Amino acid sequence: MARTTAPSQKRAKSRIPDFKTIQEEADFWDSHSTAEFEDEWEPMEGPLEVLMYRAAPKKALTVRLEPDLIEMLGEVARTKGVGSSTLARMWIMDQLRSARVRPPKRKRSKGAA
Repeated sequence: MARTTAPSQKRAKSRIPDFKTIQEEADFWDSHSTAEFEDEWEPMEGPLEVLMYRAAPKKALTVRLEPDLIEMLGEVARTKGVGSSTLARMWIMDQLRSARVRPPKRKRSKGAA
């Protein structure tokens, strides 16, 4: 059950901002500790439910590149600390987002509710 505040009690404005995107929230928590906001924590009652989502299976895409391009991709990937396939996938996703191409809606599997 959620804790309610009596009408006569005013709750102080939270120092945690309202986030417009998940990325904005991730950036915030990458540079802040939850310990900075300990005074804003509220106790929870009852069991905590954790929902797990399975990512949609990925499909492979073969892209043929010249050996020098593969080497260049590998060099850039190493500087970023990721593999070349990961970097290529990140770049493709960035380009699709900037082109405002939306992925097709997923079809529900027969067993899904």
